[in-house]
Amino acid sequence: LPHKDGEEQGIIYLTMDKFPLNFPRTGLFTSYPQTKTYFPHFDLHHGSAQMHAHGAKVVSAIGDAVKNIDNIKSALSKLSELHAYILRVDPVNFKLLSHCLLVTVAAHFPAEFTAEAHAAWDKFLSIVSSVLTEKYR
Repeated sequence: LPHKDGEEQGIIYLTMDKFPLNFPRTGLFTSYPQTKTYFPHFDLHHGSAQMHAHGAKVVSAIGDAVKNIDNIKSALSKLSELHAYILRVDPVNFKLLSHCLLVTVAAHFPAEFTAEAHAAWDKFLSIVSSVLTEKYR
């Protein structure tokens, strides 16, 4: 499922370079409270160390996908197995997270978030979601 369009790749690379490690909250738990069930051991309050650490893991995984944009499947294989076989996360949650990430990118990089950037990020996150859910099949 490579992301072949060079212009789209450039847009993804450019935006990803601006992501801080402490990427802003995506609002996943607020928008989709049912996703909290996977984190019963977390302090889910705004600013908690656990929330920051998990957010950094998510940004790191997205970064890995970007770095390996021509082989996302291989880059996220272990993460896909973890979520499918051990954590047993409902696959729909990857689409919910993708939506929240898309909204967060748009909100924090409004000048860069053109229609082309929206399309590129939507396509990229769809590929990431597809890769993360393929172990469920």
